Amino acid sequence: MKFALWALIAIYAASRILQVFPGRVAALGVVALHVFPPAVFAWVHGVRVYGWRGMLAFFSLCLVVGNAFENLGVLTGFPFGHYNFTDLMGPKIFAVPVLLGMAYVGMAYLAWTLARTILGDEQLPLAGSRVISTPLMAAFLMTAWDLSMDPVWSTLLHAWIWRDGGAYFGVPASNFFGWYLTVFCFYQLFALYLRHRPQRPEPARSHWRLPVIFYAVSAAGNVLLTIPRTGPAFVSDATGETWRVTDITGACAVISIFVMGAFALMAWVRLRDPDL
Repeated sequence: MKFALWALIAIYAASRILQVFPGRVAALGVVALHVFPPAVFAWVHGVRVYGWRGMLAFFSLCLVVGNAFENLGVLTGFPFGHYNFTDLMGPKIFAVPVLLGMAYVGMAYLAWTLARTILGDEQLPLAGSRVISTPLMAAFLMTAWDLSMDPVWSTLLHAWIWRDGGAYFGVPASNFFGWYLTVFCFYQLFALYLRHRPQRPEPARSHWRLPVIFYAVSAAGNVLLTIPRTGPAFVSDATGETWRVTDITGACAVISIFVMGAFALMAWVRLRDPDL
């Protein structure tokens, strides 16, 4: 199993390198390589911790709640702001690409696992105040991921379009509050589900390090986007506001290092010294 998990991390890392060299692989293929390895990793890793029923519950909550909020957002503008998806991410369920739902699952599991590690409760039954604190922390880790990549996928790649633009390189601040609300909802539901479930046999500590590495690789992938390459120096959002491409990739890299990187470091140190 460990070999399979490492292979999934390697495939995902390769997809982040491919993003630096657009045109080598079809755009939809690159998107799929961004989405499926984390989702499969989540299932394989999570079954060892929560069992297949627990992971089925986690996947169902992520997909149902995530897609419900995303479709609501496209239709009404709540809670993210007004936006719509293009065809870059492939087929849709109603207004939302299927691959976006799968993206929720993989990264949501990584963020959840790091949150449990940072709070020091990965080996404990989820009970008491941890039923609330773990979803709150996990939602911050998940929103950090969106903060590090949304301007790239929207303003640069046009996977989705923010109709009214926004101060964060064409992305409105409301998007991140909406993201936090959305992911907190399914994390909280999952925490309530786990509260009534017995604790499974404790995995080896090395089992918990792999999600930390995966999350860190995701952050590093954003840093790779700062490598100079051919293409336009400026890009415009839906309102006509012009943004420098290097400013977008540079800002996302800084957030990846100092926000996502900080979370990964905290989780890694906590695993090395559980008494901290």
